[in-house]
Amino acid sequence: MPKSKVRKKTAYTPPADRRTPVKVRAAGPSHPIYKIVMFGLMLIGLAWLVVNYIAADKIGFMSDLGNWNFAVGFGLMITGLMMTMRWR
Repeated sequence: MPKSKVRKKTAYTPPADRRTPVKVRAAGPSHPIYKIVMFGLMLIGLAWLVVNYIAADKIGFMSDLGNWNFAVGFGLMITGLMMTMRWR
């Protein structure tokens, strides 16, 4: 059986008509107020849940909320955690 020809592969060259890369401005650090709000939301959410467990029956509006207190506490904490994604 005859041996097949070996073909040389040409080196890949990218097309010349591509756009030149645009320089992106580096984002600076987050404002201190952003950090305070972020950590504050997480701590307020945690405090809400702790107060809910300890004294929810003694606080009128918290006893009216019932199980929605968990949604409020976890919602505050999750909002603070979502803010960490944009923290620089």
